Amino acid sequence: MRSPLTLCWHRRDLRLADNTALHAAWQHSQRLLGLFILDPTLLNPEEVAPVRVRFMLESLAVLAERYRQWGSRLLIIQGDPVPSLVQTAQMLEAQAVFFNRDVEPYAHERDRAAKTALEAVGIEAKPYWDMLHPPKTVLTGQGSPYTVYTPYWRNWSAQPKPEPYAAPSVCELTAEELETLSQAVGAIELPSAAQLGFDWDQELPVEPGEVAAQQILEGFCDQALRDYQEQRNFPANEGTSRLSAHIKFGTLGMRTLWAATQEVKLIARSDEEHDSIRTWQQELAWREFYQQALFHFPVLAAEPHRKGMAGFPWENDPEKFQSWCEGRTGYPIVDAAMRQMNGSGWMHNRCRMIVASFLTKDLLIDPRLGEKYFMQKLIDGDLAPNNGGWQWSASSGMDPKPLRIFNPNTQAQKFDPDAEYIRHWVPELRNLDAEQLVTGKISSRERDACGYPEPIVDHKQRQQMFKTHYQNVRTPDATDPMEIAGRSTSQPVI
Repeated sequence: MRSPLTLCWHRRDLRLADNTALHAAWQHSQRLLGLFILDPTLLNPEEVAPVRVRFMLESLAVLAERYRQWGSRLLIIQGDPVPSLVQTAQMLEAQAVFFNRDVEPYAHERDRAAKTALEAVGIEAKPYWDMLHPPKTVLTGQGSPYTVYTPYWRNWSAQPKPEPYAAPSVCELTAEELETLSQAVGAIELPSAAQLGFDWDQELPVEPGEVAAQQILEGFCDQALRDYQEQRNFPANEGTSRLSAHIKFGTLGMRTLWAATQEVKLIARSDEEHDSIRTWQQELAWREFYQQALFHFPVLAAEPHRKGMAGFPWENDPEKFQSWCEGRTGYPIVDAAMRQMNGSGWMHNRCRMIVASFLTKDLLIDPRLGEKYFMQKLIDGDLAPNNGGWQWSASSGMDPKPLRIFNPNTQAQKFDPDAEYIRHWVPELRNLDAEQLVTGKISSRERDACGYPEPIVDHKQRQQMFKTHYQNVRTPDATDPMEIAGRSTSQPVI
């Protein structure tokens, strides 16, 4: 008697290995097909970076090839996900649909509707968590979600980590069955980004797909992970893993990432190497901290965590915002970072903190505008960590020491002392002395000669203005720094 047909509905898990839902589906039945639905809601050109769409599509192409090599097929469907999923499952006479959960508000509602619709027609819906520790498994002693990272990390890190799942090894579907089933549901060829209305003809900043992700991880573990603590903050260096887009689209499993770092830890030769590995492991915890925050507090997608900040008098000057977007603020490190993102689709994390602080603390512009712009440009744009990072930078988020203001010139002096990063991304300034570039002490005559603008604001004046506004709107609450002991670590730099 043949096994029942089962579907694995892929979304942010574009891989075969170490995939919780896929592993469970394969254990349920070896007559297994993959499915990916191109959702028009998630492909809104006003909110999605073209570079991210192309990375996703090329990662899907790799996944489709992995399915073929395994002996199955990844079906590509385009349309409203819930009715498309139900119709496809019915036409295939699938017994069950397996999928990994998502913390984002839209995805949570979509999955709830999908489960209800599938069960209404007699098809099992089998959702799983694909995290190291799902949101409801890391809670305070009172059973409530954490709103401060450090105690979350202590709890999270103390819990045993699951081992990676192996990729499926046997498929019982025949080539004839696969062709018949694919034609029956009207599966389409994978479109290009241009066919979906997205234009990114430049090189991707990181190679897409499950195979490349594993290779990048191995290369990172061979060397850069050991020096991560020292090198991660210098944007001119290759000191980070460059795995953030792969983690966003799930071309690597979290268990695989954790296991790889543990293997390196076993052979670490010094306390410094151990510290570097631990720091990168903390970045994995940061991601899950922000995911659990969005899961428990979905309002964060639209509102500040610190309620007093809802009344902050943001200026939202459109000309200043445009200058920030284009990398024409007159602050070299800020402009280098914005041009890196605009030109490559990626920005070093230290620089993300610098430009976010500048937008909110110097330009007094609502962080939601910057958050949206990042999502329109970044290859690794991901709602939970992007929102968490922007709220952290704007002093509106989950941070026991919220009033942090970055001086862009001081940041450049510390983390780009030779101005290598600035010179690369702001080429009109490449002939000036490094000291001028990192201090911002460039004369008006030299700026005119280079075609480079004067600073659009005075940092010292604007930081004082922000502090004044902040004190006026600040209201003590459960997350007020005066009422919480502890200290948050720096933001994730994966």
